[in-house]
This record gives sequence, C-alpha cells and structure tokens, in this order.
Amino acid sequence: MGRESILKTKSFDFAVRIIKLYKYLKKMHNEYELSQQLVKAGTSIGALIREAAHAESRKDFVHKLNIGLKEANESVYWLQLLHATDYINKRMFDSLIKDALELLKMLISSVKTTKSRN
Repeated sequence: MGRESILKTKSFDFAVRIIKLYKYLKKMHNEYELSQQLVKAGTSIGALIREAAHAESRKDFVHKLNIGLKEANESVYWLQLLHATDYINKRMFDSLIKDALELLKMLISSVKTTKSRN
C-alpha cells in the first residue's frame, strides 16, 4: 500500500472519528460552535487528499496537500481547545490528537518529498 493510499485511509478514518465526536458533543454537551469548526477542518483533510490524487500538475498536487496540512493543523487546535474547556476528556483527546498529529506528519513528509522531486 503506497503512501497516498495510507493517507487516504487514515484521513477517511479520522473524518469518521471527527463526525462521531461532533454527534457526541451535540448530544451530550449541546455544543455546536467549536464542534462545527472541528468537523469542517477534520473532514476537509481527506477531501483535499482525494483532490490531490487528481491534481492537474505537481504544483497543484502540492498546493492541495498544503491546504490539507493547514486543515490538519487547525483540527489540532480545535481538539486542544475542546480538551482545555473540558468538552472532551484526556483519553478522547489523546487518541484523537495522536491521529491528527500523525496525519500532519504524513502530509508534511509528502509535501517535502514531492517538492524535492522538482
């Protein structure tokens, strides 16, 4: 399985977890604002990786992955904020942040590798 496939799989799985967290936060905490921000950022990562797979050029590919990288970084911020404000407990946070940081690292690596090939 290539890096692109792993990125697709991990970003999709992360998006599913984020949507489940969103539903949990709405139901258990009646929280909408922060969780909506997280669901937008967290689900965008995979969509951008999918878009990058059909990029028009290497430059377009890198551009889409860079936007995905920004969305992953934003997801980290929202997760940290949800944890700091006690909407999610440490166990939930640790699990989700691990996935978010792994996606961040993979995206950084993909961007660097692609840029070095130019």
